[in-house]
Amino acid sequence: MALEAGKEKWRSVVGLVVSAPIEKVWTIVSQTRRLQEWMPMVERVTDLAGNEGVPGYVRLVSGFMFPQDDGERSWIKERLVSMDSTLHSYVYRMEASNIGLDGSVNSLKLVKYGEDSTLVEWSFEINPMEGACEHSIIDYLEFLYKSCINRIEGAIQTASQMARGGL
Repeated sequence: MALEAGKEKWRSVVGLVVSAPIEKVWTIVSQTRRLQEWMPMVERVTDLAGNEGVPGYVRLVSGFMFPQDDGERSWIKERLVSMDSTLHSYVYRMEASNIGLDGSVNSLKLVKYGEDSTLVEWSFEINPMEGACEHSIIDYLEFLYKSCINRIEGAIQTASQMARGGL
């Protein structure tokens, strides 16, 4: 949906600490093929253009991120704007979707938070959605992103067990 003239973007940031070293967290969150490990509402990720990790890379994410009236899966076509492995951060822009978040920008940044802990900061800015309550949309996105961050530690543990042949 188009941004109405004079309207500010809706923005927020969520941050949670994950009990894992920054490199292990980065390994999980920076790879498209691992998205489903920490985003349970994602069913499928399809590469559309470019190379993963390189700005310009485009992926199609589908699943049940946002409930649809018709019961269909929601989908988002995302373009990688930037990725900095040294700073443990990346930015994706939602180019098209069936959920009304076209033009939205999501940023993920990791900050070392002690020896074996990592602060995960997920910020987003979206265009105001006609007929939607700003606080309701922001609250839902914050809940969704916090629930994903809360799953990172489990995804790391599962990956470690699989690497050791435990699963």
